[in-house]
Amino acid sequence: MEEGRNGADPDAAWSLPAWTYSDPEFYAAEVARIFRPAWQIACHDSDLAQPGDYHTIVHVGESIIVIRGEDGVVRAFTNVCRHRGARIVDDMAGCAKKLVCPYHGWTYENDGRLTGVPMKAGYGAMDMANHGLTPVEVESFHGFLFIRLVDDGGPSVAQMMAPYLDTIASYRFADLRALGRVTLRPRAVNWKNIGDNYSDGLHIAVAHPGLKRLMGDGYGVEASAHADLMRGPIIDRPSTNLSERAYQHFLPAVPHLPPDRQRLWTYIKLWPNFAFDIYPDQVDFMAWMPVSPTQTMIREISYAIPDDRREMQATRYLNWRINRQVNVEDTALVARVQAGMASDSFTVGPLSEAEVALRHFCGRIRRVIPQARLHRAPVPGWSKDA
Repeated sequence: MEEGRNGADPDAAWSLPAWTYSDPEFYAAEVARIFRPAWQIACHDSDLAQPGDYHTIVHVGESIIVIRGEDGVVRAFTNVCRHRGARIVDDMAGCAKKLVCPYHGWTYENDGRLTGVPMKAGYGAMDMANHGLTPVEVESFHGFLFIRLVDDGGPSVAQMMAPYLDTIASYRFADLRALGRVTLRPRAVNWKNIGDNYSDGLHIAVAHPGLKRLMGDGYGVEASAHADLMRGPIIDRPSTNLSERAYQHFLPAVPHLPPDRQRLWTYIKLWPNFAFDIYPDQVDFMAWMPVSPTQTMIREISYAIPDDRREMQATRYLNWRINRQVNVEDTALVARVQAGMASDSFTVGPLSEAEVALRHFCGRIRRVIPQARLHRAPVPGWSKDA
C-alpha cells in the first residue's frame, strides 16, 4: 500500500475498488477522516438577511444551525440542547429571536448563550456561561457560508478555490439571491458515485445528448489540488431540441460578464462533495451528502443576480428544464454503476489519461485511507489498526 518511487501513485491509472462504494467500515473511515474535517456549504449570506434568520444542515449525523445574531455576526452551532441533547430546531430555514428547546424550555440567544433555564435553582451552582450551544466553525467565501465540524489544519475554502478566483470574479457571487429554496433529493447510491459522475467528462457525448447538442465537442475537464473545473461553451448552431434551442435564443447579454463568459457553462467541484454550477443566467450549488454507505442526499438551490427582464426569466426556466433532463440521465447512470459494483466480477477499472479529475480524486482517497488500494475488502476490523 506504499506509493512508488518519487511519490508516484502506482494505482494512478485505476479507479477505486468497488468494495469502497458499499463497505460500512470504509464509510466510517470516510466520515472520520474526510467528512468531519471537510467544509460543507450551508447557505448564502443573503439567506440570513435579518438577526435571527437561520438555515439548518444535516451532515454525517450532525444537525447544524447557521444563524445571524443580533450583532449581525453569522455563527453556527450544533442544533443540540445542552440539557438532554434534544434537537432544538426542526425547520430547514426560519427566523428565531431566541432558540428554545421544545423538551424542557432551555433558552439560548441567537449568539449561542444560554439565558433561560426553567427551575434553575434545582441545578445548584451550574454556570450558565459553560452551557451555551456548541459552536461550529464558519467561513464566508464571496457571500457563501460554509461550516466545518473539525479543524484538522486543512485549507480554507478560499485556499481551495484559489486557482479559480479569476474564473468566478465576474459572477458577483456576493450579490446573488436565492431563486427558490433548498431541495433535498435522496439517492440509493454511495456519495462517491455521484461525485465521480460529476467530474466525468467522457460520458457527456454518450449519455447526455442535450449537453452534446448545446456544447458540441467543447466540453473540457481539469483538476487542481482541491477543486476540479469543467466547462462547455454554448455553441451557435441551433439545437434540434425545443427547450435547448429556446435557451440559445433567449439567453440575453449579461452586463457584468466579459465576452468569453456570455455563453459559457462552468462547473467547479470542491473536495470532497460539493460544487458550483456557474451559468451566465444563474449560479447553483449542489452537495451530495453521505447518509450511509449506499445512501446519499443531494442538497441544492439556485441563486441569481436580480434581473427582471422577460428574456432572463425565460432563460432561467429553460435552464431548469434542460438540467432537469440531465439530472434524470445522471440519476440512472449512477444507479447503474452502484448496481454493477455489487458484482463479484468487478474490482477496479482503468482510467483514461483524459480522466484527470477522477484520477486526482481516487489518488486523494487512497492517501487518506490507504486500504483503498486493496482490490478486495480487507478483514473486518482493519480500521482500528490503521
